[in-house]
Amino acid sequence: MTAVEDSVADDAPVVARPDWLRVLRYGAIALWAAVIAYRIVTTGVAFNRELLLLYICTGLAAASIGRRRVLYVLRDWLPFALVLVVYDLSRGAADLIGRPTLWLWQADADRAMFGVMPTVWLQEHLKAQQPPWWEVVISTTYMSFFIVPYVIAGVLWLRNRDEWKKFVQLFVLLSFSALVIYAIVPAAPPWAAARCREGEVRTGPSGPGCMFRSGREQPDGGILGAMHQAQPGAHAWIERISARGWGKLNLDTARSLINEGQASVNLVAAIPSLHAGLSAAIAIFLWRRVPRNWRPLLVAYPLVMAFTLVYSAEHYVVDILLGWLLAVVVTAGLRASRAVIATRYKY
Repeated sequence: MTAVEDSVADDAPVVARPDWLRVLRYGAIALWAAVIAYRIVTTGVAFNRELLLLYICTGLAAASIGRRRVLYVLRDWLPFALVLVVYDLSRGAADLIGRPTLWLWQADADRAMFGVMPTVWLQEHLKAQQPPWWEVVISTTYMSFFIVPYVIAGVLWLRNRDEWKKFVQLFVLLSFSALVIYAIVPAAPPWAAARCREGEVRTGPSGPGCMFRSGREQPDGGILGAMHQAQPGAHAWIERISARGWGKLNLDTARSLINEGQASVNLVAAIPSLHAGLSAAIAIFLWRRVPRNWRPLLVAYPLVMAFTLVYSAEHYVVDILLGWLLAVVVTAGLRASRAVIATRYKY
């Protein structure tokens, strides 16, 4: 085996690279970037997880030329992708177990904490007839949940595979922990509760007909309570508006894709909020791994995500607090298990 071949035989970045490999790598990256840019312009941003993973893996393959074996991308990312597929297929576990869905507890908890229903109060005071500029931030923050973790994983894989493993373990364990809770404790989100009255959901149904009617048909706000005021021209009922900001940018295709995706997932998987949990887990994981001037962004991300989820009627505040708690528990559990393993193998 030549020195060059030996240098790309393991995961470590190579030290000595022939010029033609460097040129080939830069050319492959440029071609990849051009194809991705063309697809974004012509078909929109990749909100589909499988397509996003394809984008990331092809980019990693291009960036691996001359640095590590390109097949390492397949070796590492294919099992990760299969785990995510299993996660998607397991979302129906709640229906199989048949546990009653929580409809009232979360609303009562939020009222007890704030004296008012936070989602109702925010939409009363902030929701306009047309989405203001800052709702672009809201929709972008909401959608970042489906993009940012995979981008972080891609960067980590290029820079340090051990760190990539730790992040993937955190991501997978957090997701499956939430999935187990969803199956045991199914819970309805605020937008659904706003369409249903207490008497319609007293028995804990998972998909009552009331949650599929328009908010216009339930002006009293159902379990959440009525909006007593509204901004000029704004609808005087609670709406699920996490994707509304895309309309400000005329990204109606992206908005429709989000709405279709929301309709296809488990609609009573609100406790804990995985959006909140994952954003907090990312902040915790990166806290000691990024420069100090990045830390305000790590603090802001989970907070902006929390505001997004409550304002857009995706989650109650209690859902978010439980999501943050799950992130802390899973992160601490992984650290403790690694410490135990390291100590055992040390001796």
